[in-house]
Amino acid sequence: MSGQVTITLVKSKIGCNPKQKATLEALGLKRIRQEKTLPDTPAVRGMIFKVSHLVEVK
Repeated sequence: MSGQVTITLVKSKIGCNPKQKATLEALGLKRIRQEKTLPDTPAVRGMIFKVSHLVEVK
């Protein structure tokens, strides 16, 4: 895989379990509507899958 993936936090992390909060921190997302562009790697894809109900992928 190559390229970039842009993710946006669209739902609050309040009420999530601690592992999901840690995953969002690892992705660099702290505030709602914050966007990050990350490399499209299997590790990043796995983290996005864990919090897919909270983020939007472009």
